[in-house]
Amino acid sequence: MQDNDNVEVLTIWPVTRRLKGKKGARNLKEIQVKVIDNDIEKAMRILKKKIQNDGLFKRLKLKKSYEKPSEYRRRKMREALRRERIAAAKARHRR
Repeated sequence: MQDNDNVEVLTIWPVTRRLKGKKGARNLKEIQVKVIDNDIEKAMRILKKKIQNDGLFKRLKLKKSYEKPSEYRRRKMREALRRERIAAAKARHRR
């Protein structure tokens, strides 16, 4: 990158993320996106990808309506099974 490029940093925070093993505990995380040469469209795509990878969209979707405790347990079980399947597939692939 050259010295004469116009670079601005867009910072969005706080994005809260649950800490593993601590129910209710939260950690503040900062999301930064560099806007180079006033290319807002590219910066917005990068920001959307970072927010998606952080899981914020998923949390907002889940908080939109009430989730019964039984549905919560079923969803958590499905997520755990999915993580186990992915881990097993990676383990098979590494052999």
